[in-house]
Amino acid sequence: MKNIVIVTGIIGLLASILTGVGEYLLHYDPLARFSEGGFDFMQGISTYRTTVGHFFGVFGATLYLIGCHHIYLMLRPAGERAAQAAFCISAFGFIVGAVWIGSRASISALVQLPATPEIAQLIELYDLRYETLLTVVRITTLVLSALFIWLTLTGRSNYPKWMAIFSPIILILASFIIYVIAPQVGKHLMPIALNVAFFIFFSLSLYHARVDNPRVL
Repeated sequence: MKNIVIVTGIIGLLASILTGVGEYLLHYDPLARFSEGGFDFMQGISTYRTTVGHFFGVFGATLYLIGCHHIYLMLRPAGERAAQAAFCISAFGFIVGAVWIGSRASISALVQLPATPEIAQLIELYDLRYETLLTVVRITTLVLSALFIWLTLTGRSNYPKWMAIFSPIILILASFIIYVIAPQVGKHLMPIALNVAFFIFFSLSLYHARVDNPRVL
């Protein structure tokens, strides 16, 4: 069982790295225009860069499902049904997220075409069909974080209670705070905030599974 916990945690960590690399290639803008809304921040991103980012992001995002199983195993001692709910909600969110990130290279190409009424209409349809999915990812991350905090604070999970402050939603908010107080650093975190959060989360989770928690057998 401990081997399963560790392997699934490593795969979750790998998912955050691969998806983070992909999303950075797809979204990073040195002018940080992603904070202004719309898709202007994608102007000037090369087709090669978005194509490479597309494959990193899509294949990396699929691995998050295995990472969700790691979270379930770590939370299970605090409550089987609640841990199962955390798995189902997080897995659903990452499936939707994989669909969303798979669309980003296409919208990047679309916004760089000459502006016409037809292109504007296609961008509006994209906004409805795919940015709605991003909202779903944000909601599932929030619900997962709430379940994680609750189960961790019971003291019965495989996490110490203080690990509650490293829930994914709090780590995502930390990226936004860094952007506000240190924008030259934060502009590198903002486009991949969710992946940065889960990289830190899975790193700490693996530490507790391998070193700090003899209960994980």
